Amino acid sequence: MASPVSQARRIVVKVGSSLVTNEGRGVDAEAIGNWSRQLAALAAEGREMVMVSSGAIAEGMKRLGWTSRPKELHEQQAAAAVGQMGLVQMYETKLREQGVGSAQVLLTHGDLADRERYLNARSTLLTLLSLKVIPVINENDTVVNDEIKVGDNDTLGALVANLVDADALIILTDQRGLYSADPRKDPQARFIDEARAGDLALEAMAGGAGSSIGRGGMLTKVLAAKRAAGSGASTVIAWGREPDVLLRLAAGESIGTALIAGTPKLAARKQWMVDHLQMRGAVTVDAGAVTKVRDEGKSLLPIGVTEVQGDFARGDVIAVRSPEGQELARGLANYSSAEARLISRKPSSLIESLLGYANEPELIHRDNLVLV
Repeated sequence: MASPVSQARRIVVKVGSSLVTNEGRGVDAEAIGNWSRQLAALAAEGREMVMVSSGAIAEGMKRLGWTSRPKELHEQQAAAAVGQMGLVQMYETKLREQGVGSAQVLLTHGDLADRERYLNARSTLLTLLSLKVIPVINENDTVVNDEIKVGDNDTLGALVANLVDADALIILTDQRGLYSADPRKDPQARFIDEARAGDLALEAMAGGAGSSIGRGGMLTKVLAAKRAAGSGASTVIAWGREPDVLLRLAAGESIGTALIAGTPKLAARKQWMVDHLQMRGAVTVDAGAVTKVRDEGKSLLPIGVTEVQGDFARGDVIAVRSPEGQELARGLANYSSAEARLISRKPSSLIESLLGYANEPELIHRDNLVLV
């Protein structure tokens, strides 16, 4: 079966520490150069590419002369601070050699759990993609502690895929893919070419941590695929040193293990919005806005809002009601209730002059709006 990456327009690629740092020997310029070349080629095809890269702590360990991963949190954070310098510099250099702009984005669990910061991060990443810039994302290991940590970059890759509505997640690792058992211990282990993301049998097949350099193992990759599938993104787990692996996956070649999302992307996002978000307020809109939102699938602009109810913040879920008071949609607000009252019935071009700034031209973007 063809790779699920072949039809993907927006793709998140995650690479692990052992690949990025050549098993801890330092940032691997050749490997990052190869991935950068492929990222640039796919971007030239019109695909939107996001890179989630491990390696900061491993690179910091090398620069500091440490041979084993430190156990103390402050030492890990120090290593991350030292290593991030070399890691992002290498990506910037190699992507620039391909004529592609790059941007460093450091995220924490709090950025993805807090509604306002979630929207801010999403807006920033989507803006970078619209500018043809490739974001290079890592967890902000320098400031996080275990209580607010995403935990590993496989999980971060899945969360980023959810955040930007990616069509596919590619996890590049130091293994060919998923086996039915550990092939190093079981000669009868069977390679899994394709399965359904979220299948509980996959978790039983996956082993523990894969290397002394990184934190993840095959289990974290299986769980990441399950998480990515929640927003409709399929995942491929493949060997990172496979020649032109990204280009071949995008061309439809079957490489590694494909874990297929069971729910289409749009339906998955709408289900997430309907099931998991508590409404904090509502807006009433005029007949013209009803037509735009319900019949044409457009965003809700402030000019169509006639009344604002409740007390809500940017990123909260609010209901959209017809002039008759019937709920027709719900979505994530780009502005607080106080701001919405100031800009309602006004064209988007006046938002900045009314508020002193402008987050977005829409009160609710169509990607964050679901009909009910």
